[in-house]
Amino acid sequence: MQISIDHFSPSSASNKETGAITELFPEQVRMNRHMELQFQVESLQDVVVVNCAGRMVRGAALDQFRRRIEQLERVRVLVLDVSEVEQLDAGGLGTLLLLRRWATQKSARMKLVNPPVFFRRLLEATHLAALFEISSLKEAICILRANEYPQHYAVA
Repeated sequence: MQISIDHFSPSSASNKETGAITELFPEQVRMNRHMELQFQVESLQDVVVVNCAGRMVRGAALDQFRRRIEQLERVRVLVLDVSEVEQLDAGGLGTLLLLRRWATQKSARMKLVNPPVFFRRLLEATHLAALFEISSLKEAICILRANEYPQHYAVA
C-alpha cells in the first residue's frame, strides 16, 4: 500500500531565483496570501483525495491546482473536499468543469465533498449541480469502502 501526499500553498509557487511569485496581473490589488487557494493531494492506490481551502478563483494558484490534478495517473476516484473553500468564481467553476472532463476521459469518478452552502447554491444557480456527484464526507467514505470491501451475499 502506497500513500503519497503533496501540499501546495501560494508561497511554494514562487520563483526560486528571485523569491517572487509570478503573476499575470501584478497591478491588481491582492487578497491576503492565506486566502489564496491551498490544496493537499493524498493518494492511496487509485483513489485521490484533494483537500481544498481558501479562494477557488481565477489566478496562478487555481492554474497550479488544475495542472497538479491533471498530472495524476491511474486514478479511479477523484475526491475534492471543498468544505474549506471560502469563495468561488467563474474561473473556479470553469476549472471544476475542466477537471470533470479530465476525469471522464480517464474513466474516473469525480466527487465534490462537503461543499459549503454558498458553493452548492452557486452550482445550482448556474445549473451545474447536476453535472457533479456531490456528497458528504461520510457518504464518500461509505462509497469508497464499498468498493474496497465488496459485499458478499448468502445464497439460500
